[in-house]
Amino acid sequence: MADDPLTGFVRTLLGSGAPVLVLSPPLDDAVLSCGALLGWAGRRARVTVATLFTEAGPPPYTLAARQYLKRTRADDAAALFAERRAEDRRVLGALGVARLHVGLVDGLFRRLPRARAGTERLARLLPELDHVYPTNRLHLSRGRVSAHDAESLRAVEETVDALLPGSSGALVLAPPAVGGHADHVLVRTAAERSGRRVVHPSDFPYDRRAAADARFTDRHRLVARVGERDLDRKAELIRGYRTQADVLFPDGRVPRAPEVYLLPGADTGAWTGTGAAGGGARTAAARRVRGRVPARGARTAGRVR
Repeated sequence: MADDPLTGFVRTLLGSGAPVLVLSPPLDDAVLSCGALLGWAGRRARVTVATLFTEAGPPPYTLAARQYLKRTRADDAAALFAERRAEDRRVLGALGVARLHVGLVDGLFRRLPRARAGTERLARLLPELDHVYPTNRLHLSRGRVSAHDAESLRAVEETVDALLPGSSGALVLAPPAVGGHADHVLVRTAAERSGRRVVHPSDFPYDRRAAADARFTDRHRLVARVGERDLDRKAELIRGYRTQADVLFPDGRVPRAPEVYLLPGADTGAWTGTGAAGGGARTAAARRVRGRVPARGARTAGRVR
């Protein structure tokens, strides 16, 4: 089978023996967005999936958190996240890639570093008062990081530096934050600041109803490449995240969709030494993406958590 443009690009990068670090905001995103590529690359390179936000916080929960627990048929967030970590270990183990659970608290449960003065008692009745992101739609999925969340960004940046010390030639995969979830934006920002080569697997399935941030894609002159290799197994891998699959795909059917990757078009030659792909291939990839991702100005949908 001939390589599609994306596979050929990644094959050239992996030929140098450089490690691959996949930054996954919550437990399941790496497989949702690039599970097929993970299975292929994991047989050819040192691949590590580092999942950043792998813990829940204690009650009392916000309304948004309670609604999420109800959708997943869970009563206790800590027990749910323990099961999610177990699911992740099983799925990534089947792919044969290394795994790291960093242990940061998921944005839905993240509390303020310091409680607002005079709200300590009232927050027991109205937990939104002491959370970084009190609501999903108005705060967590607005496409920006709270001013109270600097500590989380610092922790993600330190994780990248610890896993890729010095000037390693590693390839970093990080989400473009389609859908605007703050945890995704945090990870995207840390990858931007790392100074390393970054490819952005589009956030599936959220990219089926929302657009990438045009300011971000324009700033980095990102172009789309589409990967269709090894997609047959991907639905099975996604179903391995049982606690989330029923919420994301309530009809039980996981769409067979090509994986979409955003990368700096002008930099491709410098990365691979082979030159960027021709305009025809790039245009064809862009046409494929437009079928899945709405054009600029489309509504940004919030992530189901």
